[in-house]
Amino acid sequence: MLDQATCSIEALLFVSSEPIAVDELAGAAGLPEEHVMQALVELETMYVTTGRGIRLERNAGTVRLVSAPEAGPAIARLQGRDRPAKLSTAALDALAIVAYRQPVTRAVVESIRGVSSEHVLTVLLNLGLIEEVGRAETIGRPVLLGTTSGFLEAAGLTSLVDLPELNT
Repeated sequence: MLDQATCSIEALLFVSSEPIAVDELAGAAGLPEEHVMQALVELETMYVTTGRGIRLERNAGTVRLVSAPEAGPAIARLQGRDRPAKLSTAALDALAIVAYRQPVTRAVVESIRGVSSEHVLTVLLNLGLIEEVGRAETIGRPVLLGTTSGFLEAAGLTSLVDLPELNT
């Protein structure tokens, strides 16, 4: 059985439609951040070990509740999305580069791929799989790109550390 603080954290995550920062959770729950972090670990462990249909997703200092990857097919059927859009090979290449090298500039993606990537990066931005995460501290201050929580969800991951290791 969960203690009251952990129940409060779970409820706040449940009603939040967007990822929420730990300090915001602490403020809303009226708890110290250390207690919130302990509650998050407890929830994360409970969701995984008991085979629940939800998971705790951590990304860039924020957390949110997401559906478990194994529930994906049922959710897709419910939402009528059981036939997801296919990404082109070029889009998958660019997405992999962003995922593994983030934060990364368009120029870096293009230098790795060896071709212009403006169109595929625009497609990935429009699909919500990547996003602008800042600007590089170099001449021209180019946009830095990173993956989104939508990417994690689509890839069935709870964190970027779950990405498979590269065999180079």
